[in-house]
Amino acid sequence: MEKVPAAPMPSFPEDLDGLERFVLACQACSLSETRNQVVFGEGRGTSGLMFVGEGPGADEDRTGRPFVGRAGELLTKMIQAMGLSREEVYIANTVKCRPPGNRVPSPEERKACFPFLEAQIRLLKPKYMILLGQTAAQVVLRQSAGITRIRGTCCELPEYPGIKIMPTYHPAYLLRNPSAKRDVWSDLQTVMGWMGLSRSGEKEGK
Repeated sequence: MEKVPAAPMPSFPEDLDGLERFVLACQACSLSETRNQVVFGEGRGTSGLMFVGEGPGADEDRTGRPFVGRAGELLTKMIQAMGLSREEVYIANTVKCRPPGNRVPSPEERKACFPFLEAQIRLLKPKYMILLGQTAAQVVLRQSAGITRIRGTCCELPEYPGIKIMPTYHPAYLLRNPSAKRDVWSDLQTVMGWMGLSRSGEKEGK
């Protein structure tokens, strides 16, 4: 897979609240001209698990929260099936503003917003990341492979030492293709194994 070199990390606030205030004022790309709200991310991340999606949709742009539409409802069910709650994980997107018409973010938009995502990862220090869909996988893994090719594969990158990364399908894809839910459940179970979680959400061995 062809790797895209990482850009130098800009200087951002060294705490998540400060970073959020910084991002709320962002005008680094044209998405700032059409957004209603910046969708920074949410959750405490106490479980060590972080989810990364593509970008906000209409419901997210209206509320300022990630994954609150139909795909968000399905993501919540996925998290609960792992025995966790939304509060215990952290949920973010590759871009923080809604692309008009929910189109795929352009390379320029991804490049402008990626430093914010990298700063979130650096500050949160997750142990595990689940990448939801092709855009998230391409942005975080810095490669161009399709999600069908790489989903279910454990990825570890030198840029993110100590983080196990699982690419899988986006919940919006599952709404259109319910048969793929089996593959995603398999991927979630793999991550649960990394985390030492049983199907009840309890730590194994307790």
